[in-house]
Amino acid sequence: MVTLRLSNLIDFVADVFSHADSWPEEARRIATYLTTANLTGHDSHGVIRVPVYIRWKKMGSVVPNQTAEVVVDTPSLAVVDGKFGYGQTVAPQAVKIGIEKCKASGLAAVALRNAGHIGRVGDWAEMAAAEGLVSIHFVNAAGSVLVAPFGGVERRLSTAPYCVGIPRRGQGPVVLDFATSIVAEGKVLVASRGGKKLPKGALIDLDGRLSENPAVLYGPHEADGPRDHSKGKGAIRAFGEHKGSGLALICELLGGALTGTGATGPNRRFANGMFAVYVDPKIVDPANIFDGEMSRYINYFKDTKPAAGVDAVLIPGEPEAKMRAERLKNGVPLPDDTWAAIVSTAREVGVSEASIQRATV
Repeated sequence: MVTLRLSNLIDFVADVFSHADSWPEEARRIATYLTTANLTGHDSHGVIRVPVYIRWKKMGSVVPNQTAEVVVDTPSLAVVDGKFGYGQTVAPQAVKIGIEKCKASGLAAVALRNAGHIGRVGDWAEMAAAEGLVSIHFVNAAGSVLVAPFGGVERRLSTAPYCVGIPRRGQGPVVLDFATSIVAEGKVLVASRGGKKLPKGALIDLDGRLSENPAVLYGPHEADGPRDHSKGKGAIRAFGEHKGSGLALICELLGGALTGTGATGPNRRFANGMFAVYVDPKIVDPANIFDGEMSRYINYFKDTKPAAGVDAVLIPGEPEAKMRAERLKNGVPLPDDTWAAIVSTAREVGVSEASIQRATV
């Protein structure tokens, strides 16, 4: 395991993307959002993605330095085409549009299509919450066929994330952010590179056998080699049996079909679609009951006797806040295999050995 200071890691990852044709502003933006995912404990959406992003860029699946295009614009609705730009560039552009429309109208919806991987969806919920807005996000990944629906063994779904952000006065927001699969694909990636092992039965093979072996998803692979889920024959399982499978279907239909990205399927170009709804609590609740009632209920929710082996009942967002504080203090830990893969990618794009050495100081 290697542990890196936050500032060093951001500088290093920004250097990688600068060498891969991103303008300095974009390179630092991507680096900051990826490391923020690591800070919150979502390592699956963190810097482990660097080799994947660079591979996609070389393939032409993602295009640096894009500006999202608004193709439908009404007072309360926008359709935004990301033009296959990096998600860390085009997603905040779309969210900003949603925030502006919501503040003007009290309610807004934005359909983002054809975005590169948008990373941790919680970032966009937090962006809206910082402006005092509730937001709900349905996301899919066209071309990323990874998950078996309930009752099946073959891949038919993307990991189809769902996210809700709710602002709280004077406190961090409530942010519910999860893949509708038992694990996100990035967690299989982390496990395959020496990180946290998968939960029991997270994967399923074509014979219906449950597994925790990443090779079920990726096929045989070298320790420091690329991971390509098209080489594997198994699938990730939907969480919660029929409930998670049903929610994943809704994410595909709203985040994919409705936005114009397209629901997932084989032989499609990778792109995230996100259908997001923004609500201004001040307009819904002019009597200002919301904040007090939310605080009362959250306290009531948490004030229950914990189950055996549980220290405390937590609400969505609290584990991330705790992890962020710990890693800001102690640095960001990365498994040796993960760091080796990032360094290998950095060398491929021409990052200097001096820059690689500085990252670990």
